[in-house]
Amino acid sequence: MPEELSSQQLEKEGKAAYERADYPSAAKAFAEAATAYSAQDEPQLAAEMKNNQCVALLQSRQARAALEVVMGTDAVFAAASDHRRQGMALANQAAALEALHRRDEALAGYQISVEILEKAGESDLRAEVLRAMAGLQARGGKMTDAVITMQTGLMGVEKPTLRQRILKKLLFLRLWR
Repeated sequence: MPEELSSQQLEKEGKAAYERADYPSAAKAFAEAATAYSAQDEPQLAAEMKNNQCVALLQSRQARAALEVVMGTDAVFAAASDHRRQGMALANQAAALEALHRRDEALAGYQISVEILEKAGESDLRAEVLRAMAGLQARGGKMTDAVITMQTGLMGVEKPTLRQRILKKLLFLRLWR
């Protein structure tokens, strides 16, 4: 009879599988970890595992399942006043909506995530969400909106990388010419 793994072991197993790019195994391990954390009355850890599962499912091109698993996790984090993880959960929901080609809902989700991450003081995460939002806008043919969104995201980055500094300068030139 196989030995039952603890929630922490399942979480570690999920992260290891994700690092190996074995996304189906990662999603399964994160789902089991979420169940174990729920059984231990650890709702925030369970919600975090569901978000990890969502990301693994998105990597496995299972957008509908990813959306189903991540829905409601933002409320768990909001109830705990964990705005960082609330914003990340909303961004994960938006990414799943984007993968399902539900563009308007995805943009709205990204926007709410951006506002919450700004309130949390998470400028780098906020910039990443704005980058995703700009990409969606660009793919939808809204190039001016995409440039403005990307520029807004880069303005908030405290320590921009070389790539971000170059992009910031290029976007500034593109916008004002």
